[in-house]
Amino acid sequence: MMREFPRKRENSQRNNLKLEVLYHLNKRLHLKSVKGGQHRNVQPFSDEDASIETMSHCSGYSDPSSFAEDGPEVLDEEGTQEDLEYKLKGFIDLTLDKSAKTRQAALEGIKNALASKMLYEFILERRMTLTDSIERCLKKGKGDEQRAAAALASVLCIQLGPGIESEEVLKTLGPILKKIICDGTASIQARQTCATCFGVCCFIATDDITELYSTLQCLENIFTKSYLKEKDTNVICSTPNTALHISSLLAWTLLLTICPINEVKKKLEVHFHKLPSLLSSDDVNMRIAAGESLALLFELARGMESDFYYEDMESLTQMLRTLATDGNKHRAKVDKRKQRSVFRDILRAVEERDFPTETVKFGPERMYIDCWVKKHTYDTFKEILGSGMQYHLQSNEFLRNVFELGPPVMLDAAALKTMKISRFERHLYNSAAFKARTKARSKCRDKRADVGEFF
Repeated sequence: MMREFPRKRENSQRNNLKLEVLYHLNKRLHLKSVKGGQHRNVQPFSDEDASIETMSHCSGYSDPSSFAEDGPEVLDEEGTQEDLEYKLKGFIDLTLDKSAKTRQAALEGIKNALASKMLYEFILERRMTLTDSIERCLKKGKGDEQRAAAALASVLCIQLGPGIESEEVLKTLGPILKKIICDGTASIQARQTCATCFGVCCFIATDDITELYSTLQCLENIFTKSYLKEKDTNVICSTPNTALHISSLLAWTLLLTICPINEVKKKLEVHFHKLPSLLSSDDVNMRIAAGESLALLFELARGMESDFYYEDMESLTQMLRTLATDGNKHRAKVDKRKQRSVFRDILRAVEERDFPTETVKFGPERMYIDCWVKKHTYDTFKEILGSGMQYHLQSNEFLRNVFELGPPVMLDAAALKTMKISRFERHLYNSAAFKARTKARSKCRDKRADVGEFF
């Protein structure tokens, strides 16, 4: 009598084989990234592995995670543009796979590649296919797959920049993102990423003022649920939805920077007296997000009216000063250190209208972050692009326009090579900087006074 295997078990085994092939191919891909002809001790494929590779339709494509690990430099060294595009075509095909894990890995692979390298012409030809894949994964996927799809949508719009193409992406995905954000049964992580994606895509693509206001209202309806109610006098307790509220608040603040003055005034009137209640949250990230948003709102208000007056300035500055010197023993040391550093800057911004200028270096260029609007914008895109932010600041015309950097600086390979310092020189520089920093900090440490001698 012949044994019959359930179809679910066959599908599970087939999916495991695909993931195993991706893993083995990733190990083979990393062999190429070792410089100087060195080789790693990796076992070659067995006959069984070879048969798996032959049977699997996803063979020939490296692990998507390798884009995030290797970065744009390794991509340039390892293969040509055609090789990279071939891999991306494979990932696009895998977004239609029956396995949710395979679809998620493919989405993450495309996202990591687009975050690490400018591929405008490639995605322009396939933007409809990519948009359809993202839409399908957002609608039919769950949890991590929706999160990966929303993250890819953000990077896709960053690559396309403002224009008809990104407008069509937002028009297709906007209603779905809004539905997931408002769906209480969806994964918190998915809703959180969708909120960020909705804000960023609207920031890039929308030209319709009513659509901008609608997005603001959607995000506003989410984070205002964390406001301290009038009957409550205690600290706001964090909930599983706190992370979603933080993402919604930050996306809302980003969109507020591109709103007309009249709309900004309306939002200030509504939220200036309610937003400080979030400073009482027991979640350090919520306190920091609320503080930075307040600093940005003050900057916008003073930009419209130089003599802007805030009625509850005394109580607000007292609250900010408390957070800037917080020594609560019930809070983690890391949280207190992070909070004190941020709120010292926020307090200076609110009291003295001062901002500590930051410098961002990328290639031969430098960018000075000298206001809260620019800082918040930079932090938002840095969170999405990760280590690819510096590359996009050099090459992405949209981001260069946002930060007023002008057209991309064109450098040939010889110029780049002369600018690149050796590993040994970098080591000497870091050692000298470490030594100088240690001496400076030792001078700034409090010296304990001698109060007497004990015999």
